[in-house]
Amino acid sequence: MLSLTCKTAIKAVIYLSSKLESGEKSGIKEISGFIDASEHSVGKLLQLLVKEEVICSSKGPKGGFYITEDQYQQPIINIIETIDGKNVFNQCGLGFHKCSSEHPCPIHNDYKGVRDLFENLCREKKIVDLCEPVKNGLAYLIG
Repeated sequence: MLSLTCKTAIKAVIYLSSKLESGEKSGIKEISGFIDASEHSVGKLLQLLVKEEVICSSKGPKGGFYITEDQYQQPIINIIETIDGKNVFNQCGLGFHKCSSEHPCPIHNDYKGVRDLFENLCREKKIVDLCEPVKNGLAYLIG
């Protein structure tokens, strides 16, 4: 349902969230190394997230990417819509372009229920909700 780029963006934001208390800023190389993603793709997605004010950045020798307390409290749907677009939860489970209630694909009704549940989860869960289990060692960012 979510693109690999979107999943990478979520991991990058969770990583930045882990630095909130210390106030540290992180560079592209550090982030991409920790989440095991290419520097090029991480750089591009971080720029998109900054543009949409999901995260922040600063330039200079002590610059880098970081997240504010307000951004820490935002729902993860903000990351998803920035990377995958606002229609990600309207797409067909099999990738058909003309799938709808009037013209359903073979899994339309089942997939719509799952997709709607996942969309609600993404609207309700905040970045803090994903970061806390990682901080407490109950969840992990890398496989």
